[in-house]
Amino acid sequence: MCGIVASVTQRNVINILVKGIKKLEYRGYDSAGLAIINDQKNIMRIRCVGKVNELIKKVKEKNIFGNIGVAHTRWATHGKISKENTHPHISSNIVVVHNGIIENSSQLRNFLIKKGYIFYSETDTEVIAHLLHWEQNKKKEHLKTAIQKTIKQLYGNYSMVVIDQRSPSELIAVRSSSPLVIGLGSEENFVASDQIALLDVTKRFIYLEEDDIAIIKNREINIFNKRNTIIHRKEMYSNIQYNTVEKTGYRHYMEKEIYEQPESIRNTLKYRLQENNTVYFSELEKKEKKLLKNLENIQIVGCGTSYNAAMVAKYWFESLVNIPCHVEIASEFTSRKPAISKNTVLITLSQSGETADTLLALRYAKKLNYLGNLTICNMEGSSLVKESDLCLLTKSGIEIGVASTKSFTTQLTVLLMLVAQIAQIKKKTHIEKKIVQNLYMLPIRIENVLKKDQSIKIIADQICDKNNVLFVGKGELYPIAIEGALKLKEISYIHAEGYPAGELKHGPLALIDQNTPVIVIAPKNALWLKIQKNIHEIALRDGLIYIFSNYNDYHENNTFFIKLPYVEELIAPIFYTIPLQLLAYHVALNKNRNIDQPRNLAKSVTVE
Repeated sequence: MCGIVASVTQRNVINILVKGIKKLEYRGYDSAGLAIINDQKNIMRIRCVGKVNELIKKVKEKNIFGNIGVAHTRWATHGKISKENTHPHISSNIVVVHNGIIENSSQLRNFLIKKGYIFYSETDTEVIAHLLHWEQNKKKEHLKTAIQKTIKQLYGNYSMVVIDQRSPSELIAVRSSSPLVIGLGSEENFVASDQIALLDVTKRFIYLEEDDIAIIKNREINIFNKRNTIIHRKEMYSNIQYNTVEKTGYRHYMEKEIYEQPESIRNTLKYRLQENNTVYFSELEKKEKKLLKNLENIQIVGCGTSYNAAMVAKYWFESLVNIPCHVEIASEFTSRKPAISKNTVLITLSQSGETADTLLALRYAKKLNYLGNLTICNMEGSSLVKESDLCLLTKSGIEIGVASTKSFTTQLTVLLMLVAQIAQIKKKTHIEKKIVQNLYMLPIRIENVLKKDQSIKIIADQICDKNNVLFVGKGELYPIAIEGALKLKEISYIHAEGYPAGELKHGPLALIDQNTPVIVIAPKNALWLKIQKNIHEIALRDGLIYIFSNYNDYHENNTFFIKLPYVEELIAPIFYTIPLQLLAYHVALNKNRNIDQPRNLAKSVTVE
């Protein structure tokens, strides 16, 4: 969730550090800081609460110079939001930045206090710094040896970068369950928690793997595994264009990413839909297809928006290919002992591939009696991708906005293609053909619904001053109601809830009045007559109703109809997501919210 950038160079690292953490603002943070070792081997540290721009101002005032340094954006976990708790943390000659949580930090803190260490923060990171100093000075150890002894005492998920005033030509990076990537330069090298931070200085990367320790100098990199053996990690070249992480004329990243969805879905479908109306996943060889052939049940786990995508997929798996599908929030999945049906395949969903709860769910599942596991993820080289038996990439491109948009619709697209692949394996070719034909139309259908932006903006103007909003849907549109509510609440801060339309009479009708807008997702399908009855229930109680539908055949007082273009029923859940994203965006815009970085939230949740 926090952001790390570090570099060892032959030039001043300051610009690299501040530009890098500026690019990581989207991950969510509440304070920022950096530290360098200057030519006189002195540690210079600058920290502040608030945005990176405040840090940049302070850096300019100090006019500092150094060839090695670390920077960090903090999302508070241990300790309040304060300058004292902001990274980097220092213990004499040791400087540390750290992502994650050290679960036994209280015990280690008490131990170090008895040894005479004074703590100036409430953080678990300062515990790491003092413990490193303690281990280094017991026997005058090299920093790497001190780190190896220190990490044996740490419990939790973390990554860290350390620099030492006594060895100002190297930095050391450690990965344990939290991502770190090395950027390769010309007589300079870099480390970051996300490659986006480094795209304007390098396109060459090495992803550290679990328990790796890397000693990084400007001309040399050595990576050690947990057995202290030097190992080779594959170098990867990033094809991400730097301008893809710029707003390029849009007001916000979220707006840009909403409008990128037709092209993102085309990228997801590219080379996978065949002219003979079949699906082809190059990632699935004979042995992988055998796994899919043998599956009899599916268990999907995910968090947030990914969980909502999983709920839609449940309808598809069960109704189209007759496979029982169970869906669970990842953090709850690991809190119990599940009963696993015969030949069940676990599917994990994550945009980043680093979501802590989903990773823990995968690792937990590997100890259980699953037939195998598959991840659907956007980030090649991520932990979920590396640790899963199979991977299907969504290929949606970089998503900066905290509120997921194109990552959600491309997840659904891949899930529907997976249903088609299973239909192919099970000789249900008519199902596969129908899915493929519908998916071919999906980008065009989304382009059409994006043209309704101004109509949706009018609705947003009417509900932006409300305190509560209800979203309702039936069937596979019910999870889309939940997703619509999630989008609205996370970027506008309006309380919103999604319900199955038929569930209103079992409690939520008590919330209905003239000041509570109800967003009804009601395409013309087999459930149209049923949802009409639910709309009537709301109207009888003077509810303020907004119907999103491709069929204008319902008239009640206080009811507003948003006529949407035609869409095939099979892809309707993906299609109807778009107007709800636009609605949330315009409401938040009206309320002058920080749309790309909503309060208290982070893009990639890498802690439990």
